[in-house]
Amino acid sequence: MNATRRVHLRALAKLNLDLRVLGKRPDGYHELRTIFQTISLADSIEIAFTPGRKTAVGLADELAIPDNLVTRAAHLALDAMRTSGRVEMRLTKRIPMGAGLGGGSSDAASVLLALPVLAGRKLALPKLSELAQQLGSDVGFFLLGGTAVGIGRGTELFPLPDGPAQKALVVAPGVHVSTPQAYRDLSPRLTSESQQNKIFSFQSQVWGRGVELPRNDFEEAVFPQHPSLAAIKKRLMRAGASVALMTGSGSALFGLYQDRNRISVALQSLGACKAYPVSFVTRSRYRGMWWRALEEHSTGRTWPPQSRYAR
Repeated sequence: MNATRRVHLRALAKLNLDLRVLGKRPDGYHELRTIFQTISLADSIEIAFTPGRKTAVGLADELAIPDNLVTRAAHLALDAMRTSGRVEMRLTKRIPMGAGLGGGSSDAASVLLALPVLAGRKLALPKLSELAQQLGSDVGFFLLGGTAVGIGRGTELFPLPDGPAQKALVVAPGVHVSTPQAYRDLSPRLTSESQQNKIFSFQSQVWGRGVELPRNDFEEAVFPQHPSLAAIKKRLMRAGASVALMTGSGSALFGLYQDRNRISVALQSLGACKAYPVSFVTRSRYRGMWWRALEEHSTGRTWPPQSRYAR
């Protein structure tokens, strides 16, 4: 009888600490420059794998999300490993959906990282990255974690050094922002001159890290349509944030703070808005979290984690 292997994982959210939109590419996507950062806000995923001749993938999801990225990731991973079996998953959402925090992408990346370990197969990082691109532009970042520059569609990733465990307050106002509409509203402003300015400005931001104020180009398109988001940003700044920005195309915003007292002040100013005190999760902490979660089934301190059942 085949034994079932189980794991309980935390799928972390992300922030865009800086985000520039340069223009539309020939493939229909937009050319981006961004800085990704993993944070402590997380979904919870339980995965059980039982080897077998037939493939079955099931997901217990309290929100009943259709065509969930988690099930798609499981099917892609099984096909890439050329293996079969029963995959049972339970997803508990805590990361607000459709807020620019990458919850669905992180959930999918968690399956890509964990399933080969449970199945006793090897998928190298380039192959995992290839699968991640089929699922979404942000998925590949969660195969790595920490702080990273993303260019192109955000899928070309380059690590930045781990910094201090910065504290932040994430605000999820529950406003729906249409990403396609945000791109359409932003497009008329994307001139060749602005492209060059953004490239040099972003380069200075990455190298200087704090010399220039970061920005999110989507704010120009989204704030006029949703003035309440601009108002939240002002409240975060008035409460002492060193930086306050929207993340992704919204609608979540965040403020960076020096201490918990200022976060408490900011919380009081936000009224009924959902808000989450968080801290940055460095790449070393991110990998350590994964190694601990998978230690029963993995071997060594390699990345991506490798299965002790691999032949």
